Amino acid sequence: MELGTLVGILIGLFVIVGSILLAAAFDMGLALGFVDATSVVIVFIGTISATFTAYPFNTVLGALKTAGKVFKPTNVDPAASITTIIMLANQARKEGILALEESAQSMDDAFLQKGIMLIVDGTDPELVRSILETELSYIESRHNQARGVYEYMAMMGPAWGMLGTLVGLIVMLRNLSDPGSLGPAMAVAIITTLYGFLVANYLCTPIATKLKYFSRAEILMKEVLIEGMLSIQAGENPRIIEEKLKAFLSPVLRTKVGQESAAPSGEGDD
Repeated sequence: MELGTLVGILIGLFVIVGSILLAAAFDMGLALGFVDATSVVIVFIGTISATFTAYPFNTVLGALKTAGKVFKPTNVDPAASITTIIMLANQARKEGILALEESAQSMDDAFLQKGIMLIVDGTDPELVRSILETELSYIESRHNQARGVYEYMAMMGPAWGMLGTLVGLIVMLRNLSDPGSLGPAMAVAIITTLYGFLVANYLCTPIATKLKYFSRAEILMKEVLIEGMLSIQAGENPRIIEEKLKAFLSPVLRTKVGQESAAPSGEGDD
């Protein structure tokens, strides 16, 4: 569980609910006035409808499922990945490149397994790099596509909120002769703007930003793996490989290299 996401959502919810209660002087009847079915339909359903219009159906569904990654992201541990590469480099140095085939079979990381098998098969280094970087670019493209859906929804939320504002103002102006209708119409006008703000700044933009962060971390780890595998294929000294790959990490993470378990492990591509 990614605690940052949970803490952020809970604090945001506390701020929203708390500010409403304070503004309503803890009058629950007045506070419930911030809940409006018309505004919910206009903003939330309208935003979803625009998103399905803008993107293919399966793309939107896939992006909505991806939201779960902000709570349970792919386990990315560059230090552990470098430790695994160093272990493989030592094995290749002692037993030869072909000895890595057995180790590759037991790996959970499909990306690392694929690269090692290409090396074991004697594939040209440039071709190995090309194949792995092509796969990496498609992984990044899929990540960007999912993130783009949330960025689009963040843009559409306030736009549909403005639509609700216009609807409320039109109703209000058409019923100026009826003072009793002015309050509800103005409420729709204002509340839809509030809901549009929440869709953009409480939900969609933070989700898109966190997905971008996790995507960068995963791409960085795979770039480290590519450099490590090519260094093994080139027959470089394991100590040199370690120092080369440490350059990808922050000073704090560098101290963890070698302290992780040497057993090959990892996550899937997405």
